[in-house]
Amino acid sequence: MIKAHDCQDVILLFEDLFAERYRVRLRGDADEPLYEPATGHRHAVIHFRADYFASALHEVAHWCTAGARRRRLLDYGYWYAADGRDASEQAAFEEVEVGPQALEWAFAEAAGYPFRPSLDNLDGGCVFAERFEAALVQERSRRQQQGLPPRAEAFRAALAAFYGQSALRAVGSR
Repeated sequence: MIKAHDCQDVILLFEDLFAERYRVRLRGDADEPLYEPATGHRHAVIHFRADYFASALHEVAHWCTAGARRRRLLDYGYWYAADGRDASEQAAFEEVEVGPQALEWAFAEAAGYPFRPSLDNLDGGCVFAERFEAALVQERSRRQQQGLPPRAEAFRAALAAFYGQSALRAVGSR
């Protein structure tokens, strides 16, 4: 039986794995997601939207994707255009999002939680759902073959163990 999907559990799992080693915290209840890099004695903070389980997984996926250089930048140094993007802005958004959403998919599966791709452009009118979903399936398949990066695999395994999905093979294992 799968446990209830509570963001506090995700926070505890994440922080047990990464808080001290990487000087990072995970926090919910934000109006908008945001990554704040560590400064001085303060840990970096990953803020996820409201108290949404999927947002927590998604923001952890962005953190797992970001390299050491990007983790020193506000919001990893990424460009972001709000809802209402035109076709070229939406294409740029999709290019940046396919990797993190493939990781989010692996995390959701490990937690026994439904994954839903997000194009995040409800008011833009320029949404290419089929193209993005095809790219996402391709990226997910690539990651299944090659395996996840170490931080992402550690988080995936922690989720699988906590949510009783430990029978799932590690992504990329044979």
